Amino acid sequence: MKTTLVVVVVLLALGVLLAELLKRRKPEPPSQRKWGVPEQLDRSDFFRPEAPWLVVAFTSETCDSCASVVPKVQVLESQSVATAILPFQENKALHERYGIDAVPTVVIADSDGVVRSNFVGPASAADLWAAIAELREPGSTPPPEAHTPIR
Repeated sequence: MKTTLVVVVVLLALGVLLAELLKRRKPEPPSQRKWGVPEQLDRSDFFRPEAPWLVVAFTSETCDSCASVVPKVQVLESQSVATAILPFQENKALHERYGIDAVPTVVIADSDGVVRSNFVGPASAADLWAAIAELREPGSTPPPEAHTPIR
């Protein structure tokens, strides 16, 4: 009877230990797709390469969210900001050259073609304007924590 009791106690202790180890084990988070965004653009690939800033929207004619991004990018056109709308169907070579695999993708590049900001997926007009403003004049937009929600 003593032997049976010892075996039961040992099995119970092993069960408690195993349960505790399983409880502490955290599963890996699901893998997340990382969409390709270029780090550098060749400014000669785009209209007005002499402009200090370039905003490029990589889009598709079959993409509903792309249709909402196009006018938001076009309104940024100014003397110092060149814009380009590149539907995949008409600009497949540039989409492939820059590794664009999700649309809409909006990139903001400086005069050297260095991509300084990007948006993958639909972007709001406010976010695009704020990104341009902050790049042109750092510190010109308040940090996100400074925004007070309106109730």
